[in-house]
Amino acid sequence: MKKNILKGFTMLMLLVAVALATAVVSANAQSTAVKANIPFEFIVADKMLPAGTYSVTTVNAARDALRIQSADGKNSAMRLSGPTEQKNKSRARMVFHRYGHNYFLAEVWNGESTGRELAKSKQERAIERELASISSKSELAQSTYDTVVVVAVLR
Repeated sequence: MKKNILKGFTMLMLLVAVALATAVVSANAQSTAVKANIPFEFIVADKMLPAGTYSVTTVNAARDALRIQSADGKNSAMRLSGPTEQKNKSRARMVFHRYGHNYFLAEVWNGESTGRELAKSKQERAIERELASISSKSELAQSTYDTVVVVAVLR
């Protein structure tokens, strides 16, 4: 009887230790921030953010909600995101879609082969619809969309 109690207690302690180790690893993975100096104002979730240094962190256990916050903490936005992949590991970076003078944060990569793709805002979808209505042969339609990549660091 004593042997069974001791065995059960040992298994319980082992389970608690594994759960604690998993929680610490999970907390460390979520606390990694992608930081970059953005040289232009940009839009996230229909909110204009000024140029400056920003960090991007996940804010929930599912890691699908991202917080984009300025270094001084005065400007921030939150946006849902989905996973995206590429074949090769590359540098940490933030990818923007540029339409004329408007920049929209589109992707955040942490230097691995997986990243997060942000959901498009109403404003970006409206611009896309407007550009789609312009003939694809038009110089205006071809010159107004671009992808801009800003190199980031992990902190």
